Amino acid sequence: MRPILMKGHERPLTFLKYNRDGDLLFSCAKDHTPTVWFADNGERLGTYRGHNGAVWSCDVSRDSMRLITGSADQTVKLWNVETGQQLYTFNFDSPARSVDFSVGDKLAVITTDPFMELTSAIHVKRIARDPSQQTSESVLVIKGPHGRINRAMWGPLNNTIISAGEDAIVRIWDSETGKLLKESDKETGHKKTVTSLSKAPDGSHFITGSLDKSAKLWDSRTLTLIKTYLTERPVNAVTMSPLLDHVVLGGGQDASAVTTTDHRAGKFEAKFFDKILQEEIGGVKGHFGPINALAFNPDGKSFSSGGEDGYVRLHHFDPDYFNIKI
Repeated sequence: MRPILMKGHERPLTFLKYNRDGDLLFSCAKDHTPTVWFADNGERLGTYRGHNGAVWSCDVSRDSMRLITGSADQTVKLWNVETGQQLYTFNFDSPARSVDFSVGDKLAVITTDPFMELTSAIHVKRIARDPSQQTSESVLVIKGPHGRINRAMWGPLNNTIISAGEDAIVRIWDSETGKLLKESDKETGHKKTVTSLSKAPDGSHFITGSLDKSAKLWDSRTLTLIKTYLTERPVNAVTMSPLLDHVVLGGGQDASAVTTTDHRAGKFEAKFFDKILQEEIGGVKGHFGPINALAFNPDGKSFSSGGEDGYVRLHHFDPDYFNIKI
């Protein structure tokens, strides 16, 4: 399995997202310029210029026409995927961290960071079909709990919003009223900051990754803890295969701690776990820094990872990957 190395970012990667057809890969990094690539050969198609801060996350609509990006420059922008043109800018009073389109692409959930005396917040915006009719008003604002919310996304049928962040608690909110419906308990939940949140393709369950060196699989409706995957380094990114029962964890120490440990590229591998048996089945080495972003192609035949080293590595699986037996 030879990876395709995609060099286009000058700063560490923050987020990766495939479109629904799996032919385009969108990457966000701290260099202000989200980029789109062909997902089969890693060729760069184009960039979306306009942000002037790190871009923390993105999402693409089901028809691959619209891209939404959230940035540290305190804006969320809507883009035309094909032309790279900016369609609309939502302005906030603090950095925008996470963006996620609802099923149907009529709504977007956006999280903003704590800033000065502002707490973190979850905003729901209506997304107009015609960009000329787009407005900036929020349908719902949930004033967040303490600390940063690193990720918020839609639950099943857009009835709920699932959020997680610095206080290590996973929460489920009612997306109509903003009422807190469920939160993970301290005993079974994460012990440190939750860095990432990723849904199963059918939305029935989701996985969280945390700096407490574990990833956990939860039921999207009941917030029941289903599985826990333990590893020996902080987890920055998690994703799951749409095809096989595989979960992928990526991470590594914080940049400040790297010098105290061994510097081989091997420390920064994407680890594959069996989703059911919770056992490690393999790893993909390569990055020269912590892995900050992971994404599976919707067809399950390839995945990509983005690292602190500024590279996106695209891996197409060999045939024997599909026959791994435990």
